[in-house]
Amino acid sequence: MKIAITGKGGVGKTTLAGTLARFLADRNFKVLAIDADPDANLASAIGAPKELIDQLKPISEMKDLIAERTGVQPGTYGGMFILNPKVDDIPEKFSIEYKGVKFMLLGTFQSAGSGCFCPENALLKALLRHLFVARNEVVIVDMEAGLEHLGRGTTGYVNKFIVVVEPGLRSFQTARQIKELANELLIKDVWVVGNKIQNENDKELIKKELADFKILGFMPYDPLIIESDKVGKSAYDMSESLRLALEEIWKNMQS
Repeated sequence: MKIAITGKGGVGKTTLAGTLARFLADRNFKVLAIDADPDANLASAIGAPKELIDQLKPISEMKDLIAERTGVQPGTYGGMFILNPKVDDIPEKFSIEYKGVKFMLLGTFQSAGSGCFCPENALLKALLRHLFVARNEVVIVDMEAGLEHLGRGTTGYVNKFIVVVEPGLRSFQTARQIKELANELLIKDVWVVGNKIQNENDKELIKKELADFKILGFMPYDPLIIESDKVGKSAYDMSESLRLALEEIWKNMQS
């Protein structure tokens, strides 16, 4: 299964990505978690210790690797480069593993018009395409709210495209904007997971405001989730209510 998770900053998409990865690894799935958000916190959400996280370097900053695979020398501007570079060996060479979850850090996609950064984007997009199309494990990608990472040749392989929302109008607005972008990329189904849910009213608000979305489930507002970040642990290890919510979300994902 290939899962892409996005949403407005601060809604809890990284919490969902990291804890869902742990949940599936505990059930003996092979899991590859990819951090494609510039505000990279997925490794912490998985629960990896700092000394392990420090071993990682974003793929986008590996200038020698990018030069080797795309045919463009570091520091050069313009010119031709390979649009479909070799990437199939990258997950094994540049990942860490914790609690059964293999993890990789993509780094920042450069915005259009950055010129010399195009080779970086070519490598990252080719890598994402490989992860979605060719890998046989569960792949979970923690994305930023924009969908620049994805191309039309990739989206057809995404089994679940999930927008995490919280009970608030700004979060709903972002979800609608993401859905419009997704439709442009021919993504047929956009699913919602509600987060920071304190009561039934919060659930009903999300159902009402996002009635045209499919809802996978709801994650609770739990002080232990907040505490987990303070003590450097995964919320998966501290919050039983979150683990129960993941059970329901996973059940609905398979239906």
